[in-house]
Amino acid sequence: MGQILCMGAMLQCSFGATITFMVTPENRVTLTYMPAATIMDNIPFKNLIPAGVCTSLANPAVASATAAALGVLTPMPCTPVIPAPWIPGSVRVMFNKKPALNNTCTLMCAYGGVISVTFPGQVRVNCQ
Repeated sequence: MGQILCMGAMLQCSFGATITFMVTPENRVTLTYMPAATIMDNIPFKNLIPAGVCTSLANPAVASATAAALGVLTPMPCTPVIPAPWIPGSVRVMFNKKPALNNTCTLMCAYGGVISVTFPGQVRVNCQ
């Protein structure tokens, strides 16, 4: 099983943006003193805080800026549109009757990007 995502996890979109992951207070389950996530933690600018630019021509802001630049790809700030929860979710761990979110899950953006986990927000430490 993968590592459960916690507050402060880092994500990466296939179209360029780096995204900080936030778990909001209504999720009362904590691991390692940090709130743990479920597959329903997928709301832009609440759970997903983008930093960077989008290069997808399916994004209307990128398409219009590229058209204005006479066809030269012009990246614009990332504004993710998320139509569905994370997939696949944990099959064994549930928080508040929802599958837990682990570092093997992905999230699809309506502009064609695939958001994946680069750092789950927790690390395993072996003490000897």
